[in-house]
Amino acid sequence: MSERLKELRAKAMALPLEPGVYIMKNKDGDIIYIGKAKKLKNRVSSYFGSQNNHTDKVRRMVSQVENFEYIITDSEFEALILECSLIKQNKPKYNILLKDDKGFSFVKITGDKWKKITYALQKDDDNAEYIGPYTNGFYVKQAVEQANLIFKLPTCTRRFPEDFGKARPCLNYHIKRCSAPCTGKVKFSDYNESFLQALDFLKGTGSQSIKKLTEEMYKASENMEFEKAAQLRDRINAIKKLADKQKVIETKVKNQDVIALFSDGCKACFEVFRFDEGKLKYREDYFVDPPDEDAKARAEFIMSFYSTKTDIPRFVTVDGDVEDQELIERYLSEKKGKRVYIAIPQRGQQKSLVDMTRQNAAERVAKTRGAVLGRELSVLEELKELLGLDILPAYIESYDISNTAGDENVAGMIVYENGRPNKSAYKRFKIKGFSGQDDYGSMAEVLTRRFEEYIKLKDSSEEGFARLPDLILLDGGVGQVSAVRPILEKFGLPIPLFGMVKDDKHRTRAIVNEQGEIAINMNRRLFTFISSMQDEVHRFAIGYHRTRRKKSQLGVSLTEIKGIGTERAKALLKHFRTVSNIKNAELEELKAAPKMNDSAALSVYWHFRRKESEGEE
Repeated sequence: MSERLKELRAKAMALPLEPGVYIMKNKDGDIIYIGKAKKLKNRVSSYFGSQNNHTDKVRRMVSQVENFEYIITDSEFEALILECSLIKQNKPKYNILLKDDKGFSFVKITGDKWKKITYALQKDDDNAEYIGPYTNGFYVKQAVEQANLIFKLPTCTRRFPEDFGKARPCLNYHIKRCSAPCTGKVKFSDYNESFLQALDFLKGTGSQSIKKLTEEMYKASENMEFEKAAQLRDRINAIKKLADKQKVIETKVKNQDVIALFSDGCKACFEVFRFDEGKLKYREDYFVDPPDEDAKARAEFIMSFYSTKTDIPRFVTVDGDVEDQELIERYLSEKKGKRVYIAIPQRGQQKSLVDMTRQNAAERVAKTRGAVLGRELSVLEELKELLGLDILPAYIESYDISNTAGDENVAGMIVYENGRPNKSAYKRFKIKGFSGQDDYGSMAEVLTRRFEEYIKLKDSSEEGFARLPDLILLDGGVGQVSAVRPILEKFGLPIPLFGMVKDDKHRTRAIVNEQGEIAINMNRRLFTFISSMQDEVHRFAIGYHRTRRKKSQLGVSLTEIKGIGTERAKALLKHFRTVSNIKNAELEELKAAPKMNDSAALSVYWHFRRKESEGEE
């Protein structure tokens, strides 16, 4: 331990066992982290003891700490409030800070006679009219798209009346998404009426728009303006249909925020869905540093997220444990003036909402990683939680043994990278250490050879065996796991190891290790993922076994030829690849083949020529 850490630990050990807030500073006196503690002495001293138990992020923070200050409070709740206030004021580097760079959004109304409604991030046109600002761009953009769709307003760049008749209507007209004023056949009065109705729709609510349009529809019908009444009827139906689509899930909890965290170890994202009257009102996402502890990260996020908001819902639904949940509920309740509940659903519709929100967080992270899909990262996150892994299993190796009563004993290794099969990394093994059937011994041999290759290649830039998996899944039960565990210990590799067991109908049943079985059939996505991996490794291993068995059988037919034994038959097949190629080979080619001499070559050559001659007769 360095002298600096010894001094800081000595100072921390002198702190009182009281609740309070601690403030970490670097050598320049800048605040780099603010935290709260139920007992200051215990919490602060833990930073300056052994660094082996800390995550990389905490170690980096501690390496920069030159000094710290503290403030004693009367209660842990007061410490929570003070911590939140100080974080907002100082924005420390190592606290979760919500950087919302989305800015404000506006509904823009163009200033010409034939007005259009668009979505804008800033006021950049002095002749235009703007409605807003709004803090949520997703909601504004969605509302503008809906208004233009329902009332069939143009979203193109054509100007009217300057562009009347200059080109044929675009696809939107043909799929009934636009009235096509560009044709010059739409009256301005009709266009303007649609525009004003769209504006009312944006300024009001769907129910208000339906009520007003219904009154206009009945009035048009009474005046025998049936075409206009039909048009209004279609718009009413479109608004109702849109409202139905917005009801993502019918739930008794009509107004709530759903918050979910997804992290792949490199990036992390909090997704927030706001539901109002059972409909998705808006969504927001925030990227943060990958958390050391999910429960602590959720607590920091909730405190930071609601510290600047006045519209706190009665129910906040989250996807996992929240540190100091009761204290945070009390803080939110006092801020709102009504009781606020934090819920962690385990099943049912609320759990479905949480899963949907987490999958969207995974999708945000996935976009930063190219073509990887959010649903695949999401199922890896579920696998990580189920197995209690420290990191996301982005690189999984799976193994299976295949033989027929010990004959042609082989193994297959498949790789799933970021939730998808990476077939370029698949490997095949021929069991060499013994003859006969011993699945446990075969599995041990294969993993030994695999990690011997790792030791040789680990300092190279090669792909494949030079990379360690985040998780190993064996096709088999506790026996296979127990056979391989000593291999991992021998090489000093703390890689999570589990088996995949099947039921009596040969269907995936559970994941297993020495501590017992872990059921997966209650989680459909995870069950499908594991089943597909088990089926794939079985297919790959048995395919290799069948190939070798077929070659072996072909080799037996070659041994019927005088002068051709088992070794020469295998050498011929390896060289020529097929019996057909051997049959059609010229004498000189046969003589040049490995392990062949003139006499053996002549025997093979005339064996097939004689068969052809007999066939012709």
